[in-house]
Amino acid sequence: MDSVDSKQLLSDRGICVIIPTYNNAGTVADIVSRSLAQCRDIIVVCDGCTDDTVHILGNLPERPVILDLKTNRGKGAALKAGFRYALRAGFSYAITLDGDGQHFPEDIPVLLRANMEHPGALIVGKRKGLGAADRSAGSRFANSFSNFWFAVQTGRWLEDTQTGYRLYPLKKMRGLSLLPSRYEAELAIMVLAAWHGVPLVSVPVEVYYPPRDERVSHFRPGKDFARIFAMNMVLCLLALVYGLPAAIVRGGAALFRTIYAFIFFIFASMFVMTPLVYVYMSFGKVSERKRRNLHRMLNSLAKFALFRHGVPGVRYSQDNVYGEDFSKPAVIVCNHQSHLDLLPMLALTPWMVVLTADWVWNNPIYRYAIHQAEFLPVSSHIDRLMPRLKNLAERGYSIAVYPEGTRSPDCSIGRFHQGAFHIASSLGLDIIPLVLYGTGKVLPKHGRILKKGVIHLDIGRRIPPEELRVKGGETLREQASYIRKYFKMRYSAIANRIEQDV
Repeated sequence: MDSVDSKQLLSDRGICVIIPTYNNAGTVADIVSRSLAQCRDIIVVCDGCTDDTVHILGNLPERPVILDLKTNRGKGAALKAGFRYALRAGFSYAITLDGDGQHFPEDIPVLLRANMEHPGALIVGKRKGLGAADRSAGSRFANSFSNFWFAVQTGRWLEDTQTGYRLYPLKKMRGLSLLPSRYEAELAIMVLAAWHGVPLVSVPVEVYYPPRDERVSHFRPGKDFARIFAMNMVLCLLALVYGLPAAIVRGGAALFRTIYAFIFFIFASMFVMTPLVYVYMSFGKVSERKRRNLHRMLNSLAKFALFRHGVPGVRYSQDNVYGEDFSKPAVIVCNHQSHLDLLPMLALTPWMVVLTADWVWNNPIYRYAIHQAEFLPVSSHIDRLMPRLKNLAERGYSIAVYPEGTRSPDCSIGRFHQGAFHIASSLGLDIIPLVLYGTGKVLPKHGRILKKGVIHLDIGRRIPPEELRVKGGETLREQASYIRKYFKMRYSAIANRIEQDV
């Protein structure tokens, strides 16, 4: 990821950089200039500086936003001022780094990548080589002390709780007004975030410790250790009366959502859908009218599950800017993330059959229904399926395919196989791209607990065969690669928009 891509992605995701500084005139200009090379939106909080910091920043060729606090209030107060300004300015996330030269602005893309993989998380920059660095005994003790109490108060372990290099999800930052004003604020922020269920993710970052005679430190061992000790005692008490109960309630809610969704699925499949389909298809002749009514039934059940809280804790939305109504058969291609992927697809239109994995085709809970609906196993050779697919298309059905072939474990867009494009080419069908976001975050590939979240489906523009050959290429491999690039671009745009509000 180069600096141009980094700048654009940071902007697209609503990320700014906040640099709190107090009398770092010798280093802050360099830190700010290097930060501006990585990010367009830099906020420097001058915490009552008595040196030339404000003057130096004002003379930079590319000026950051400068918040000049007239009196020194402490790092916690400077961070709060920066957070509040960023929230008013509409930012969703803020990266913080110090102005004393310890942190490398060139590591901003490291935190950006972690944010893209873990939207809504508080990203903590774990300083590399901390054990071998030339640090004072007080600094070593302070970090170990902080790590220990953080684990006691939250039940989570982080190797570096005193790092100032972090990415904060601003819209999840609760209790800012209650934070202390000095060094201990950074630990309190993480403890409060953990209590409120904000994921904490640690990523390695570089660190520079100048020679001892060149270091500028405003840490006061006696006073600041006393403040940190007192704050930890208060946090331990609050952990018992608030943090632990909140975690129990949150875990219980997640378990309830999962059990509810599982029972809903089993009941709807075994005691509603399968019996209805069996009764309806067993009596009388199996006609085209019956087949179409069956598809209407599956479509209605999917809509009921999706829009009537069959998946609790999930908000569903879709974009259909091209007004696609699926009245003309096509090959529908969709990225694959989760067991939940089929639900929004079936809710789109009754006139769809899906090429499914073998475990879906053979699933005893609903296999009778999908067999009667003429879904087909993707493991069968495409050429052997082609006569049946041709017949389905002639009867007005679109054919849905997951071109990745398997669920993505991290929601990234995997390599597209050529089968979908072979079908489209052989049958002369358009391609309709469906870009699906969120199912892999609500229920990941290897996940067992249903999470709260957002599911969004983007219905793309129908692509005729001749257009695909002109823009994508003559070969199926080229066409698959072309459509995959479209999916990656659209998925990134959707994620950047949605994850600003996560």
